[in-house]
Amino acid sequence: MAELAFFLALLLAVSAGHKIVARDRLGQAAARLAGVPQPLGQALSNTAAAVELAAALALLFPDTRPIGALLAAVLWSGYALLLARRIGSRLDCGCSLKRSEKPITALHPARAGLLAAFAVLVAFVPATPATLLTPFAAAALLALYFAADELIAIPRPAWSEG
Repeated sequence: MAELAFFLALLLAVSAGHKIVARDRLGQAAARLAGVPQPLGQALSNTAAAVELAAALALLFPDTRPIGALLAAVLWSGYALLLARRIGSRLDCGCSLKRSEKPITALHPARAGLLAAFAVLVAFVPATPATLLTPFAAAALLALYFAADELIAIPRPAWSEG
């Protein structure tokens, strides 16, 4: 379970770093996603980054792992709900590292919901100690996550129409 916890921590840390680096873009994305004015969107994005960093740090240590996992589960559940409200609309949800205005499909809230489910699993399954392979497994899961993100971004893949 340490591998899954470290993967979630890595994803949260990358997401928080992305919100810090691409502050304007993700403030606008948060505003559009939540349906609030731009200044409030920036505050939402900053708050999400702070929660993501706190959850990521908490996930790294067995004693605080359940708290970090529950924080992450609440955050990803919120993302899932916001994305579910926007299914069918076209916007840059800030869900990926590059700017892309795309249609929000059922896959977007499903992905956030799956991450929330993983976080709940980490919260309630007893912590296992990290091994030498843990960071490599977490990095591999992160690479698979980014690959899945690229697949979701394909507007009309040929393999889906056959």
